[in-house]
Amino acid sequence: MEGGGDDIQALITLMARLPGLGPRSARRIVLSLIRRRDTQMVQLAQLLDRVAVNSRECLSCGNVTDRDICPICADPARATGEICVVEDVADLWALERGRAFRGRYHVLGGTLSALDEIGPEDLGIPRLISRIHEDGVTEVILALNATVDGQTTAHYIADALEGSEVAVTGLAQGVPIGGELDYLDDGTISAALRARRRL
Repeated sequence: MEGGGDDIQALITLMARLPGLGPRSARRIVLSLIRRRDTQMVQLAQLLDRVAVNSRECLSCGNVTDRDICPICADPARATGEICVVEDVADLWALERGRAFRGRYHVLGGTLSALDEIGPEDLGIPRLISRIHEDGVTEVILALNATVDGQTTAHYIADALEGSEVAVTGLAQGVPIGGELDYLDDGTISAALRARRRL
């Protein structure tokens, strides 16, 4: 047990439970915060308190926000007729980092899973379908993980939209930029071959 007192040790233990942090990283972060308590620790504590009180799901897409409608859904420039369907908020944030997509999103909050008894209603898929029809969406991009449950969910949504005027597309899968074939798994190579295009 390190010195420093019960509260400091409790803070280290709590920080070590965060994703991507272990005990050593947590100790370094806590020590850094204590050394900069006036400039960092107090601000961090205040911000954590505000986020704990104010954070919620966007009523439209399910993104995490501090207001009823997130800035993406509130931005009129993003009303492009395209909705990108993702499994989790982390996936939405990853796509936003790339700045390649300028439409709107819909966060499912998981994937269909018979084993875990997760059905369409548990994921709000009926809400997605009604949102697509109400908002005049012209294209639905299914950006779901390439797992069995992710692909099952994608097929379910595509089937639910069959016969509508909405184009249903998926992300390309295959060889990443800078990737070497020798280091790729068999599934990635197969997906790359199926998605090949003329040069």
